[in-house]
Amino acid sequence: MANFSKSNVPQFSVDVYQNEFLPEGGREVNGIVTVTSTGGGTTGGIPLPGAAAAPGYGPGQAPSAAVVLMVDCSGSMDYPPTKMRNARDATAAAIDTLREGTRFSVVAGTHVAKDVYPGNGQLAVADARTKAQAKEALRKLSAGGGTAIGTWLRLTDRLLGAADVDIRHGILLTDGRNEHEAPEDLRAALDSCAGRFTCDARGVGTDWEVKEVTSIASALLGTADIVADPAGLAADFTQMMENAMGKEVADVALRLWTPVGVEIRFVKQVAPTVEDLTGRRTEAPPRAGDYPTGSWGDESRDYHVCVLVPEAGIGQEMLAARVSLILPDPSGAGAPQVLSQGLVRAVWTDDMVASTSINPQVAHYTGQAELAQVIQQGLDARKSGDFDGATAKLGRAVQLASSSGNQDTAKLLSKVVDVVDAATGTVRLKAKVAEADEMTLETRSTKTVRVKK
Repeated sequence: MANFSKSNVPQFSVDVYQNEFLPEGGREVNGIVTVTSTGGGTTGGIPLPGAAAAPGYGPGQAPSAAVVLMVDCSGSMDYPPTKMRNARDATAAAIDTLREGTRFSVVAGTHVAKDVYPGNGQLAVADARTKAQAKEALRKLSAGGGTAIGTWLRLTDRLLGAADVDIRHGILLTDGRNEHEAPEDLRAALDSCAGRFTCDARGVGTDWEVKEVTSIASALLGTADIVADPAGLAADFTQMMENAMGKEVADVALRLWTPVGVEIRFVKQVAPTVEDLTGRRTEAPPRAGDYPTGSWGDESRDYHVCVLVPEAGIGQEMLAARVSLILPDPSGAGAPQVLSQGLVRAVWTDDMVASTSINPQVAHYTGQAELAQVIQQGLDARKSGDFDGATAKLGRAVQLASSSGNQDTAKLLSKVVDVVDAATGTVRLKAKVAEADEMTLETRSTKTVRVKK
């Protein structure tokens, strides 16, 4: 668990990796932006003109946090009966992991949402007494009813929204499909909750819909995963809560400023998972836009920025984009704080070697993004009966996983296809695939590996 005796939140740094050289007439500029937050004992931010320190906490203090645990209590949680018991035990383990003073609540989710602890429409403050009371309330949970996840999220939003805290986080567990509300109701709930709290989502067993669970985590900037065996829930919930307790600053945005004439093709997070942020831009005039990144502790993430610049002649150079880490003023009245910055450049040259070489980081993450895409396409093709298409896409996935050193994904792929030659992507679809193996591959398809040093 993170050490909260440090005096301040992490220091942010931005590093840009790119090949800035373009041939005559070249327009596409790519950069991998590595954002790192390290240590709580430093003054936030790095020495930059106009940069501001991230907000600090006194010795022995930690950022205030609120967490709501949403537990699926629909009727299917009784099949097998151990599933509900494992869910109760996992939630209890997560409650034990709460830092003293954290505000928290437990929500039982069926076709309606019910605040089962503390049960008064408010949040409890974590200490030995309230943790014991919450675990006692968990023991009374039973399975029965349907599944309407949007109602769970809306109640969570109301509970978290009433708390004056730095970090707001949800943990959601479901074992079934969202069958008791329309898809547009869940989408509306996600749109309403986006930017208000982050949420990790977990599917237990194999009767839930992967795209529903991953869409929840994606919209709310959290993680998604499968816990195929309910016996693994307690360890997973404990790890999730430890990660949540390690977050030290929320609502950090990646701000992209571009000069006149520059077009933005895309902005993607590419590590530790692939997440396309292009459509989440909010304008920050003049000529800038903010892309949400959620909450941060001590960690590092990579982003791929791709822009189109106007054509220029040999020897010309320009600033293609400026990337900043921004922390909004909590009051909404003042200017945001600039935590760190990096520059993406374009230089036109007639040196053929310089202008045609691909930066290793850019090449690697372009492959990782393609890997995530072809896995999804291959699994969709397999489900629809297009076995030739599935073989081609999953073969390409095996080839990319092998060449990039993504061993975890390679292992997951080997449970769905027989690998004849990884280097060429030659595979055969397995005749029988365990549902849990297929769902695990789909759920974890966006997980990436860093560039090999």
